[in-house]
Amino acid sequence: MNLPFQIKTIDEFKETTIVEKKSTFIARVYSAESENKVKEHLNEIKKKYYDASHHCYAYRFSDGHFRYSDAGEPSGTAGVRILNAIDHFKLTNQLVIITRFFGGVKLGVGLLGKAYYLAAYKVLNESNIITKQLFQKVIITSKFEHVDIVHRILSKYNSIILSTEYQDDIKFSCLVRLNEMDSITKKLAKLAKNEIIFTPYKEFVYK
Repeated sequence: MNLPFQIKTIDEFKETTIVEKKSTFIARVYSAESENKVKEHLNEIKKKYYDASHHCYAYRFSDGHFRYSDAGEPSGTAGVRILNAIDHFKLTNQLVIITRFFGGVKLGVGLLGKAYYLAAYKVLNESNIITKQLFQKVIITSKFEHVDIVHRILSKYNSIILSTEYQDDIKFSCLVRLNEMDSITKKLAKLAKNEIIFTPYKEFVYK
């Protein structure tokens, strides 16, 4: 698992349009964390703008995986330029799709590449960029007498309690910041005299 502890991203959908020599470029930005989500957004755009000349895109995920497509435009004029804009803002888990309607005037390789970059830059620059932290899911099992300790430590480290299950023992389903995992486990072990069971799961999410 090689994920950054912190990422910059855009959660809210945003759309903007630029026109270059009668060609219209509609840029859209989406939050995307998987190939399936990318395909979903692409299919949605292709259905909406079925008569467009091109649907070019680029994305980058938190695991470092990225991809871009010129979608029929001259090589190097569209997809990589969109990715350059994403990387300019250092964004992660981000997808940008640019739909082009050809206006009858050929732009040439240089101007075409510039148009795709500017459209991507514009939609990203006008969006609200936020910072997210990497959390891992854990289950904390505690005796009733240690509940206050659990709450106090989790609150101190800004962990998130998803649910609480009351049986013979009390089970907390939580999200804990990955870079604070060791500190939390050590604090709980020390204060509860090793009577708290801390079970991490291979589930990660950015919040």
